[in-house]
Amino acid sequence: MTIERGVVNVNGARLAYECPGDGPAVAFIHGFTLDRRMWDDQFALFSERHRVLRHDLRGFGESSLPITSEANTHGADLAALLDRLGIEHVALVALSMGGWIAIEFAQTYPERISALVLVDSTVRGFEYGPVQAATLERLYQLGREGRLAEAKADWLQAPLFAYSQGLPAVKARLAEMVADYSGWHLQHDDPHPMLEPPSIPRLGEIAAPALVMVGEHDVDDFHVIADLLAERIPNARKIVLPHAGHMTNMDAPEAVNRAALAFLADAVPPA
Repeated sequence: MTIERGVVNVNGARLAYECPGDGPAVAFIHGFTLDRRMWDDQFALFSERHRVLRHDLRGFGESSLPITSEANTHGADLAALLDRLGIEHVALVALSMGGWIAIEFAQTYPERISALVLVDSTVRGFEYGPVQAATLERLYQLGREGRLAEAKADWLQAPLFAYSQGLPAVKARLAEMVADYSGWHLQHDDPHPMLEPPSIPRLGEIAAPALVMVGEHDVDDFHVIADLLAERIPNARKIVLPHAGHMTNMDAPEAVNRAALAFLADAVPPA
């Protein structure tokens, strides 16, 4: 398989990316503290049917750090990267933080979206329950105090990753990515603005077909969000995948691949 890869300058950022395959375009968006490697179990397989893009968001993986004095959005970065690669329409497959990025991309660039696969997605504006709220509060507190190694260790032991911690291979991959994470967002004010008008009241505007996935053993907040997305996005359906926690695509890759590829075959068939 020939993989186009490199680092491109877009919107003042240097974004690391990989883009193999041919066919309807699919872009993967990673979760918080992680990077594009979290899609290793999907990347090569999906490229057999699709032109596949995965990249590291600003401040993650091999991409450059954000600039605090300059407002930027992950959606604008992705749109610029797609333009550089000559991709007009794209299906987005996204997990957790990547989910809200995909949702806001679909609301900002509706003409470019062919389908959405939202895996254990969050959505900005959702109010987490006390357990997840406390986990995030401690993560950022430790980061602001300069205790970055402690913050990362605590994060990996959070309820969010409890199921994955019981899977040795997944546990090791998560630990590697979190260790490599810059920690920038834990120590700085993020210049990424909130979407205006806010995202949640506008979920009904998303016209693209959407598949909402959530791991059976994910924390309660993400089941609530999955229900919210499935109810409010007009052309959405939800599935709960067994033997998976928050990191569903890593915990149960075969089930995710089977469901997502079947959905995409219907939603964006080859020309």
